[in-house]
Amino acid sequence: MLDWNDLRYFLAVARGGSTGTAAKALGVNQSTVQRRLRALEAALDCSLAERQAGGYRLTAHGQQLLVHAEQVEATVNALQRQSATLDNRTAGLVKLTSHVTVGQRIIKSGFLDRFHSRHPGIKVELIMEQRALDLSKGEADIAIRGGTLDDDPALVGRKIAEVPWGIYASRAFVERHGRPSTPADINGFSIVELVDEIAALPAARWMKTYAPTARVAVRCSNVPSVHLAIKSGAGIAPLPAVYAAADQELVRVLGPLQELNYPMFLLTHRDLRKIPRINAVFEFCLSELKSVLMRGELKK
Repeated sequence: MLDWNDLRYFLAVARGGSTGTAAKALGVNQSTVQRRLRALEAALDCSLAERQAGGYRLTAHGQQLLVHAEQVEATVNALQRQSATLDNRTAGLVKLTSHVTVGQRIIKSGFLDRFHSRHPGIKVELIMEQRALDLSKGEADIAIRGGTLDDDPALVGRKIAEVPWGIYASRAFVERHGRPSTPADINGFSIVELVDEIAALPAARWMKTYAPTARVAVRCSNVPSVHLAIKSGAGIAPLPAVYAAADQELVRVLGPLQELNYPMFLLTHRDLRKIPRINAVFEFCLSELKSVLMRGELKK
């Protein structure tokens, strides 16, 4: 007999390419993923994925069924969202997600304490993840994201801040190597390169333009790692100005620069916006988050 829940494991393997990646995404162990995948294959009386070097590949049968499994997933997610809209309680759990650096500022600012004192019946769970959680699948209720508004028409959002960025080095680095006077000078210094998930940031693209042949001392895939690399004296790199201002060992050598500004947005699913407790958190975020994200002196 088919267990609909097993489709989650099949989809995770199809998307992750391995049972290990699927297990991490689902928060279970690898043997559970393998067992549930085999149970689904037994129920359907066919092979869905074949083990190969380095992971799993869907069989022809698996490829054909994938689109139907995705449709089932979308329908279940829609059912859950619609069910949630019938819950008119002003109390309960709301999951708020952000990147690590934003989450750190939220915690330090007392944002959560202020909200809970005003709405004691609502518990906000802050999820700090580098990846963007899927609001349509219920991974989070509200997201704070940078860049551009999501193209998903099911999401609604508002711009909450324009975060300034500058170019930074450690004090020790400046004492040893000096500092650039213009953007073009950066090409003559060692730099920390922004790669992978932060390679699309305006600051990362700007560095590619002005330091195309600079010596790359370190490559980092998230802002906290960039911060640590700069602080260690590895090289020059961009950082959010209000974030860098908290570290007395850093020196802003250029900026803040208008072209490095990074817009921040508050997003939720259109259906979830109607739920009283989620709407309460959303409105509180709109009123408070700009000051939280922008608070701090932009030191030189």
